[in-house]
Amino acid sequence: MFDPGLMDMIMRLRSRGVSDNKVLRSFETVPRKYFVSEEMYTIAYDEKSLPIACGQTLTAPLVVAQMTQALDVKVEHKVLEIGTGSGYHAALLSRLCKRVYSVERYKLLVSESEAVLRRLEISNVVIRHGDGRYGWRGQAPFDRILITAGMRTIPDGLIDQLAPGGRLVGVVDDELVAMDKARTKITETIIIPMEIPMIEAGKSKAL
Repeated sequence: MFDPGLMDMIMRLRSRGVSDNKVLRSFETVPRKYFVSEEMYTIAYDEKSLPIACGQTLTAPLVVAQMTQALDVKVEHKVLEIGTGSGYHAALLSRLCKRVYSVERYKLLVSESEAVLRRLEISNVVIRHGDGRYGWRGQAPFDRILITAGMRTIPDGLIDQLAPGGRLVGVVDDELVAMDKARTKITETIIIPMEIPMIEAGKSKAL
């Protein structure tokens, strides 16, 4: 079914510098409106963050697209996502790679995002309730690691879980950075200024 709001969002992303056709195609096949409440369907494709459960937000489309494009995901990749949230970003990544492992601190968001992914028949995403700062050692190494919340510094433990030749993308001190790993050497590249909510420590026991 043709969704004019979705098409408008795609055109807007392209006009704002998102040029990777694979990334744009993932946005076309994962309608953003399914990751917000029905009351927000009319604004689901607007260029702004939207509230979800547990006091969290669904990040604005352009930020999501810029982070995804910077990650440079290949079809054979195994990807770790820190911060599942609504499940939207994991769903987008699922269209680009072999498998996505995602860590979320709120149990409610884990169950809600899993439900949406089932509805969309996305089967190559696995979500775990935990503290994202520690990654997912049992499934390491990863070809790509995406941190969806801001940090002051990238934990060494996450860098250790990156495979040789891998890339980690995150926002550090309000700048989108890419860290590329060549054997034991890490090269960091600043891409663009970017502000997103800071990561929360621990895993929630109440929600």
